[in-house]
Amino acid sequence: MCTHPAATAAGTACAGSCVKSRYPAQAHAQRNATGFRIIYLEIAGFMRLLLTIPRIKSRMFRAAARAVEWTLRENVEIARGLRRRDPELLDRLIERYQHRLLRYLVFLTGNRELAEDIFQETWIRVMERGKQYNGRAKFDTWLFAIARHLVIDWSRKKTTTSLEALQEQFGNEHAFDVPFAGPSPFDAVTTRENRESVQTALGRLDSLHREVLVLRFHEELSLDEIATVTGAPLSTVKSRLYRGLAALKPAFAEEQL
Repeated sequence: MCTHPAATAAGTACAGSCVKSRYPAQAHAQRNATGFRIIYLEIAGFMRLLLTIPRIKSRMFRAAARAVEWTLRENVEIARGLRRRDPELLDRLIERYQHRLLRYLVFLTGNRELAEDIFQETWIRVMERGKQYNGRAKFDTWLFAIARHLVIDWSRKKTTTSLEALQEQFGNEHAFDVPFAGPSPFDAVTTRENRESVQTALGRLDSLHREVLVLRFHEELSLDEIATVTGAPLSTVKSRLYRGLAALKPAFAEEQL
């Protein structure tokens, strides 16, 4: 018997009207329930994501902290070894940094023979003045600064007044023929054709702008570290980097044509 209120009051059947009114209500309720479940799942997923982000950041922070700690510990060990004039340490340092240092000197001077001479003098200076390295800065930053000062000292003895004049004096026909153990970060992200075009464009830049680009993208030094190597204010380093990149744009544009 039908229990619809209207039918009960009249004592008659509702002729199926209760069926028509009850099932749409159930369907609507089911749709609401499904919608609520979807919203709940989305909120739950978002909350789980929010809870995961701090853990990811925490792991990244710990990894970065461990890397910094390892670098500082290595710097201290190098500083101690240089104070002792440890020949084994020097051998390890030469093996580790020889290709990067020679590449930097060739880019800086534009002359392979001169770069090799200053390369040798740089390592002699490292041993002579090893006590000056306190481990607070990365060793490669200190090493490149020594090499750069030697280049400037050599240019002064030859009455060359600037790095640009030194480049003009020797030319750059052999500036980029530098063998090294593996690709630099710059080489790793460029094709052979693109790399050759960019290297040619680098050769046309003045030494100061080229130097900043080499230190930043070949040697992966930070802007602060480049400022330490070059002895230039950070704002000057940023300006040289910006102008150098702007000068290289045509080389990249040609590759895309």
